[in-house]
This record gives sequence, C-alpha cells and structure tokens, in this order.
Amino acid sequence: MSPSPIPMSAVVTRLRAAGCVFAEDEAELLVSTARTPAELAGMVERRAGGLPLEHVLGWARFCGLRVAVEPGVFVPRPRTEFLIRQAVALARRAGRPPVVLDLCCGTGAMGAAVAAALGEGAEVHAADLDPAAVRCARLNLPGGHVHQGDLYDALPASLRGRVGILIASPPYVPTESVGLLPPEARLHEPLMALDGGGDGLDVVRRVIAGASGWLAPGGHLLVETSERQAAATVRAAVAAGLPARATVSEELDATAVIATRPA
Repeated sequence: MSPSPIPMSAVVTRLRAAGCVFAEDEAELLVSTARTPAELAGMVERRAGGLPLEHVLGWARFCGLRVAVEPGVFVPRPRTEFLIRQAVALARRAGRPPVVLDLCCGTGAMGAAVAAALGEGAEVHAADLDPAAVRCARLNLPGGHVHQGDLYDALPASLRGRVGILIASPPYVPTESVGLLPPEARLHEPLMALDGGGDGLDVVRRVIAGASGWLAPGGHLLVETSERQAAATVRAAVAAGLPARATVSEELDATAVIATRPA
C-alpha cells in the first residue's frame, strides 16, 4: 500500500476505542492489506463498527493457509485446527491419500487444510447449503469438488462408500445460547452455521446418521463439538454403528469426536 495519511497510532486508537482487544495486531493487518489510504479508512471504520476482522480483510489464517472469507460467511475458528490435526494423522496412516469430504464446509478451510497437508493425490469434496459459503469454498479449493445442498443430498452418488476421511464442523450451539455469542458471530455470521437446535446436536446427529453410507470400510468421521456435548455425540455414533471416541485439546479449547466405520 502507498504511504498512509492515517498514522498507525491513530488506527490503533480508533480500534481500541471500539473495543478491539488486539488493536495493535489488527491495525497492522489492516494497514498491510489495504491498497489505498481511502480503502484503509473504510476498513478501519467497518472494523470499528463491529464487522469481524476476517470479513473486513477478506481472508482468515487457518492451519497456515490464507483462506478467502466473504462477508456473511462463517469464519473458521483456530480451535478447529485440532480436528484437522487428527484428520491428517489418520489419513497418513492409510498409506495412500484417501477421499476427503468436508461437510458443512463453510469457506472450505478444513478441506483446504487437509488437502495442503496430504499433498497431491488427495481427492477432496466439500458441501454446504449456503450459496455464499459455496462461493468461498470454490475459491479455497480450486482443485477440489464443491457441492451445494443439504448435507449428503448435495453429494454425487459416486462418492458412496468411498470416503476415507469425513470432517464436519456443524452448528452445535444450543438455540437458547445463540444470543450469548459475541456480537461478531451472532450479528454477522449465518444463523444456520451457529444454531444446532435444542441441545445443539440436531445437525450433528444428522451428519452421524448418514455417515455410514458414504464412508469406505475403515473410514473415519471426525466431528467438532463441545466438551460437554462429547458424550452424547459419542453415543449417537455408537448407536449408528460407528465405534467412537472423544479427544480434547486443552490448549485450543477444542473437542472432536472420531468415529470409524468397521472394516
């Protein structure tokens, strides 16, 4: 960007006054991303007005990747990197790149991260109901296959029984708790990406119930959930014929349930 008439200190002060906890870091990102002083001024005001930083920038960092994020699309969370680590470890044990499916894909960040870790040879599919999310996913998965629709209804029949790694970060916030989310989430991200129904597990259960028909023998389903929902998620998987376990990262405050279709 050309030299800015807006001093960095003034950007920091404006962001701090708006309640941005990491004002210095955010100011550096805004200044380095803006192409003109006018664009910077607009970005600062949008951020000060409460728009998520990633929506202002047009991108987010996830697993070392720069992921495109449109306004109104769910922003990938750092805690989800824990699920990706588990998925990549399981995929590498398979010996050859498995077919990967990113369900409820949002920006496609999870599928992109797994594909980047596995390298060439991985066949990656992603699906989401939200048209804006699908547009983002197609940008972030140029070598993948992105489908629009409701969960498994979006997928081609040719995927049945072939998926080695199925990753999903469905909405899992209980309906009554959505109003307690930070304004950045509840005002600027789609409700369908947040609200998981009465106990938060409505969509999670649908993902689990349909997984067996799409997983290859020995294939793995990895679902992000909360620690207090983990036991119920494991029970749902076992009831669907998928032996399952929960794993937790205290560092990232993350919980994933890993279920496996018997070989």
